[in-house]
Amino acid sequence: MRGYRLWLAVILVIAGVSIWMSLPNNPGIHFMGIDHDIKIVQGLDLQGGSRVLLQVAPGTKYDNDTMDQARKNVERRVNGLGVSEAVVQRQGSDRIIVELPGVKEQATAFNAIKSTGLLEFVDFSNVPGGQIQAGDCILTDEQVRLAEARLPEGEEPPPYDAYTCPSEDPTQPDQPALLNNGEPFHTVMTGAGLADASAEPQGRVGNQWAVNFALKDGGDRVEDFIQYVANNPNKPLAIVLDGRLLSAPTIQPGLSDSARAGTMNGGIITGNFTRDEARVLAAQLKYGALPVPLEIIAFDTIGPSLGRVSVERSVRAGVIGVATVLLFMLIYYRVSGIAADFALLLFAVINFALYKFIPVTLSLPAITGFLISIGTAVDGNILIFERMKEELRKGYTLDRAIEAGFDRAWTSIRDSNLSTIIITFILYFFGSAFGASAVQGFAITLGLGLIINLFTAVIATRTFLHTLVLIFGDHLRENPRLMGV
Repeated sequence: MRGYRLWLAVILVIAGVSIWMSLPNNPGIHFMGIDHDIKIVQGLDLQGGSRVLLQVAPGTKYDNDTMDQARKNVERRVNGLGVSEAVVQRQGSDRIIVELPGVKEQATAFNAIKSTGLLEFVDFSNVPGGQIQAGDCILTDEQVRLAEARLPEGEEPPPYDAYTCPSEDPTQPDQPALLNNGEPFHTVMTGAGLADASAEPQGRVGNQWAVNFALKDGGDRVEDFIQYVANNPNKPLAIVLDGRLLSAPTIQPGLSDSARAGTMNGGIITGNFTRDEARVLAAQLKYGALPVPLEIIAFDTIGPSLGRVSVERSVRAGVIGVATVLLFMLIYYRVSGIAADFALLLFAVINFALYKFIPVTLSLPAITGFLISIGTAVDGNILIFERMKEELRKGYTLDRAIEAGFDRAWTSIRDSNLSTIIITFILYFFGSAFGASAVQGFAITLGLGLIINLFTAVIATRTFLHTLVLIFGDHLRENPRLMGV
């Protein structure tokens, strides 16, 4: 193998970086604008969390496409809150189940999940200041339009005074919606006109938060919104979420001037939000409104105790398995086994480093995929070493037998690994399509291990073996038994 010294240097660098990433208290990468944490991400079965069951609100019209869109939007919202590897999948015709690994503040996530996320910028130009307070329920023409669209065919729409907002206290009756002189308030624009939204702290202390938003070019009613801002300086514009008033900030003259000049491309939603409230609102705006209202009908908290036991047993099984394989390779293949053992240790540390860097969510199926990939890594080395032994028995020199063993076993290793990698892609695809994240985790770790194995079982083992031959070549040539023959 020409250039194995260069390969040895490359392998040592890779090993050093991988060991650094695998350190328990790795600080991550934070420089030159790069901000990336390197840490272990555990799934629901290992670290605990919450499981929520949602159902379409009674009396709501829906179909299969509507439920699929609702599931996708819930998934985007939960991911937008920073919940790693959340599981969101349909259950039956009108239910969605959500698993939230590591979620501690359940109320924050629940509000983001179940809220329809209908954000409205409402005309408050004729509402005296202070007459309607934040949190009050108001009715808009957009809410009426959506409610009537959900009615079964032939059913009469309810009167305006029948509209209510659910009470935040389940023991209290629903709150009736306020009207504008007997009519719904006019919605200037909905959240569909927004291109992006993000939560940002306000002021120097940072305990007040707001939501910055950007308008979508050509978005729904964006021109109406800009025109309203241009024509109503020093007048309030109400911001309403799911029928409740968030705030009614006054349109500043400078913003009106920007709207008239055609340079307005966004704004700020204020309302004395906490950090979590601002993040929930930003996620709702950024990832879309739910097409149907959802209600939480059941939820339970999964403790991490089962996860700790599972991790301990899995780690114990993995250590015993790896130690057994290392010992077997050393006894049966001797010097060749030493090279294989170094390559196997490199294989393990590279995998673990990538799990932390990507990151890969570790669940019990994912750990199983890793342990199986260890077996495939050993299989490749066995094919190579058995071929080498055949060449040595035919009388070939040690160097030629090593080259022949790797060259002739390579096609078998390549084809077997690639065929299994194709299967992992199929498993991952179906896991993505049907929400089976356990299958996805298994497919990711197994596929990643197979890809790394193509490097460690061939390049790394070959380099280590050539290095050992360089150091102990005379002894190995004089005593073939050291090569397992």
